[in-house]
Amino acid sequence: MDIDIQYLLLLQDLRSATGGVLDEFFNALSKFAVDLLPFLPFIVFWAADRKWGYRFLMTYYLGEIINGLIKLTVCAYRPWIRSELIEPAGDSKVAATGYSFPSGHSTNATMHYGTAIAWQKNKRRWLAVLLGVLLFLTCFSRNFLGVHTPQDVLVGFGSTAVLITLVGIFQRKVGDNEKLIDRLTLAGIFLVIAALFYIMFKPYPLDYVDGKLLVDPQDMMNDSFKACGGLLGFLIGSYIERHYIRYKIPEGAANLPILVAIGGAIAFSWKQWFGPATLVLWMGKHWGNFIARFLLAMFALVFWPLVIRRETEKAKNPEVKAS
Repeated sequence: MDIDIQYLLLLQDLRSATGGVLDEFFNALSKFAVDLLPFLPFIVFWAADRKWGYRFLMTYYLGEIINGLIKLTVCAYRPWIRSELIEPAGDSKVAATGYSFPSGHSTNATMHYGTAIAWQKNKRRWLAVLLGVLLFLTCFSRNFLGVHTPQDVLVGFGSTAVLITLVGIFQRKVGDNEKLIDRLTLAGIFLVIAALFYIMFKPYPLDYVDGKLLVDPQDMMNDSFKACGGLLGFLIGSYIERHYIRYKIPEGAANLPILVAIGGAIAFSWKQWFGPATLVLWMGKHWGNFIARFLLAMFALVFWPLVIRRETEKAKNPEVKAS
């Protein structure tokens, strides 16, 4: 038996010995990483720091597409497929989408916690330490719950940590050179197109057990279609924002917190419920998810900044009429 499976069985025995008392805690950490953390970049961009907001967003969308491309290249099966002895805790298996390597939850946690650590390490060291603890616990939760091997988690963390560093270097080197940023934006659009062609036409393993397909590659592609749609929305949305909107955070605006809360609620509702119930239902999981995530990124970078600007100006000067 492989050593990674032995390690997961050891943790599984620990879960059993403790009566599953920690299962829900670690499951909650995992769900938080993919259900709520992805909205942190929006909040930072809208209300805290535009420059760091872009750094969060760039890391988020690039990290998602890199994770998806690695997953669909390696095509590693989940631990419970590799060994029937592995029994994931609770409903954690339901949220474990796509192939196993590298861990998407660990990638998401590293993208957001890691970027926040880089942002806060010299300002609020205690917060950076707390975020580091949450990052470690979230990554460990994927092993503890039995849904990922150690190498899945380590590569998810490591590859994203490298990405965070590279995005930081990129941001410092490029600065406000809009022409260069535009050329890189165009290159990013070609990257999305190339990624779509790659994931749609590359060969995938088709292993059968008792006449039943073990893993359907079509299902495994869904997360990557989301990532491609999100990155394309970010690229086009950032171009529109930088050239035509030039959003400035209305610091001190009394209604900014409520506007951010409303925007976050709309974005969350679209991602969790309305997008799947409309576009995904009508167009299928591939292109429906692609367009839903494209629209979500456009909402974050184009539509809601315009709403915030308009509403804060109206609150500041009641005589300003809606245009």
